[in-house]
Amino acid sequence: MRWENLTDDTAPRAGGTPGLFDANAVTTRTFDTPEFRGITFHEVRARSLLNRVPGASRMPFEWTVNPYRGCTHACVYCFARKSHGYLDLDSGVDFDTQIVVKVNAPEVLRRELASPRWSGEHVAMGTNVDCYQRAEGRYRLMPGILAALRDRANPFSVLTKGTLILRDLDLLRQAAEVTEVGVSFSVGFTDPTLWRTIEPGTPDPRRRLDAIATLREHGIRCGVLMAPVVPFLSDSPEQLRETVRAVAASGAGSVTPLVLHLRPGAREWFTAWLARTHPRLVPRYERLYAHGAYAPTWYQRRITRQVHELAAEYGIGPRTDHRRTARNTDRSPTAEPPGATQLTLL
Repeated sequence: MRWENLTDDTAPRAGGTPGLFDANAVTTRTFDTPEFRGITFHEVRARSLLNRVPGASRMPFEWTVNPYRGCTHACVYCFARKSHGYLDLDSGVDFDTQIVVKVNAPEVLRRELASPRWSGEHVAMGTNVDCYQRAEGRYRLMPGILAALRDRANPFSVLTKGTLILRDLDLLRQAAEVTEVGVSFSVGFTDPTLWRTIEPGTPDPRRRLDAIATLREHGIRCGVLMAPVVPFLSDSPEQLRETVRAVAASGAGSVTPLVLHLRPGAREWFTAWLARTHPRLVPRYERLYAHGAYAPTWYQRRITRQVHELAAEYGIGPRTDHRRTARNTDRSPTAEPPGATQLTLL
């Protein structure tokens, strides 16, 4: 495994440090408990935590924080799978079971936020791997991260599939008193059979929607990133209607659909899963994704139109601006810019 002077493709950082962590700062652990059996944790001491989003990205934020690399959610389609290759790990089983934990993340972030070079820009979390994945229950990095952002009144957003975010409800409320906070859940569909096979390590989509309702009861409004819409598996008019209806019933204030996209790393893993579970769909996917990672524009626009029409029918709308407080807006922290059909990061 490669550690020394590791940098990723988002390279420029707030402090200008040369790499993410040192090779001599790595501790490898396994835990013989049912929830962590078969998973290896590589505890590292990060040099930097604030990552700049590539300039070519269409995302509506410039900075991200990722306390983990790899994800036990094990979503078959996860776009971040290729990033494990930077560690000489594979994008399949290793991504699901070899988890890098930046154990000093809260203190590093606190130091970077206090730097005179930092201008207090919006920080997005959960845009690479989920910061509320199963490992967070043991390592508890997010309370320190949220507290650091709260104490500097630094605006931030969280995108997650993890209901563990409810543990940090008080911190979210405190932060929302002093800065702009956005919370979004990723709920692409509600089909339980599809969920169990394509997102095996995540909470049930219904539990995520219940978490939205709980946050709403405590004054934190949430949006839903309806992602991914999976062609031929979750995109029928009936399935789209059921998902939007459930999102609306949760009290979410917005729903933004994103069609599955298949980058290198994710594409190979997803295609192997498809061949095992839905072999008849392989030729259809080969045609739909023949020209790259994204579904054709006509298909994306069709799904977007259908979801927006259903959202209007149920009284919710798409995300248009993430820079609002969690208590005063119900918009998602991951917006599609005007005219866009698909985000480049998610």
